[in-house]
Amino acid sequence: MDYQAIDAVVNIWTSEALSHRPDWTDEFFVGKVKGKHDSSGISLEKMLEGMDAAGIELAFLVAAKSGRVGLPGCYHMPAEVVSRAVDKYPDRFLGLIGIDPYTGMEGVRALEDAVKNEGFIGAHLYPHWFELAPNHAKYYPFYSKCIELDIPIQMQVGQSLIYSKQQRCRSVGRPIYLDDVACDLPELKLIGSHVGIPWHDEMIAMSWKHENVFISTDAHSPKYWPDSVVRYINSYGQDKVIFGSDFPVLRFQRTVEEIDQLDLKPEVRRKFMRDNVVRIYGLEDRWA
Repeated sequence: MDYQAIDAVVNIWTSEALSHRPDWTDEFFVGKVKGKHDSSGISLEKMLEGMDAAGIELAFLVAAKSGRVGLPGCYHMPAEVVSRAVDKYPDRFLGLIGIDPYTGMEGVRALEDAVKNEGFIGAHLYPHWFELAPNHAKYYPFYSKCIELDIPIQMQVGQSLIYSKQQRCRSVGRPIYLDDVACDLPELKLIGSHVGIPWHDEMIAMSWKHENVFISTDAHSPKYWPDSVVRYINSYGQDKVIFGSDFPVLRFQRTVEEIDQLDLKPEVRRKFMRDNVVRIYGLEDRWA
């Protein structure tokens, strides 16, 4: 192929990054999602080896904000952990900055600083960690800032899991809630991640209805994607879906190999694996 993929959802897993994560990490990644956790960390160089083997040129690293700092099980990944990785390998990594709706205007200003001064290219949100659906008023100042900065915001939609038994997250991310946001803010580029399962058809409906709503397919193995999702990618939704792994939940090479088993049309596969995310994030100058 004459192109390499762009992975739009990747967790940084260095030993430094793991030092900022709470103690439920081991139990969740190994016990619940049956992943290979690598509790001692995965270096950036090891990540790049995996990306190279899978034909992935670029990965978006998430500086996640998972709940309100100080509450059981919650944590914020420091922005500088991600920005240092991007500075070290600027041709391989870009950053997404997490938002915490409870930080108010201080958080909005931090979002602006991360984009303008630290090179982050988009925002990221876990609604379930805050038990606030995506259409809650607390998010709207952040959404408005995303429009002003001309950046997309990714957010997990669909079912949440039990990540920390100390802080059980309710599934507040029904894709239908994006309908309110997209109607109110048609300039905001909204990306629903984690496919939207088990409400994937609802996610497809929102993506098809709104020009500014898109889907990311991370966290769920491609071989288990619902048929309607594969049909959408391969037909009338071919401009609306982007590739992500949610590494290390899914490993790079396995994910790409499973996608290849879906028999996507060649032109669709290129859009899905690269061209759509380049267009949505405005990366044409460097990665077209």
